[in-house]
Amino acid sequence: MPVPSIAIGARTLRIANIFCVARNYVAHAAEMGSSIGPEPVVFLKPTSALMPHGDAIALPDWSVEIHHEAELVVAIGRDGRNIDRAAAMSYVAGYALGLDLTARDVQRVAKQNGQPWTLAKGYAGSAALTRFVPAPAIPFPGEVSYRLEIDGETRQYAEASQMAFDIPALLVWLSQRFGLTEGDLVFTGTPEGVGPIRSGQQLRLVLGGLIDETLSVA
Repeated sequence: MPVPSIAIGARTLRIANIFCVARNYVAHAAEMGSSIGPEPVVFLKPTSALMPHGDAIALPDWSVEIHHEAELVVAIGRDGRNIDRAAAMSYVAGYALGLDLTARDVQRVAKQNGQPWTLAKGYAGSAALTRFVPAPAIPFPGEVSYRLEIDGETRQYAEASQMAFDIPALLVWLSQRFGLTEGDLVFTGTPEGVGPIRSGQQLRLVLGGLIDETLSVA
């Protein structure tokens, strides 16, 4: 299977790593019965988790509780190691909105048994994305807001200023622990309001006048 890629303006990036921040909004951490520590909690999705753009969201037959988690997604445009905060945003190629789809029932059992979340978070099709907009289109990403609507009703709303770890902090931390690679995606965490999705629903992701896309649940 070829490595998936994304288009950002006239540029095409082959996807490298998919980093996901587990808890980055205080209210969401609370609704999940958790708290936010002094450093980000990050997990990985395989590139096979990416849902082809334009496809419908497929609900796997081995889970009965797939949850939506809407997030601001950052695409990395060049390699970097041990970068400093002042330079962090120069590594960003673009932004999208995404869904970190989660098999919550499977994750719950994994947590109870002290096992990894890989299946619950990384199954095929568990990472859905809108189209990307180039970084200059969002000069102040820490000031944006975005929302997820399901069948016309707002279910999640976030202001990026409410992140516990803002985008520069996340990029610095990732560059120190893993290194940044051109084509990396960073799912920056979800706000409160996560919940199950059902067949036939329409999920609309909106960020100002830049992103407005609807995904169907098969």
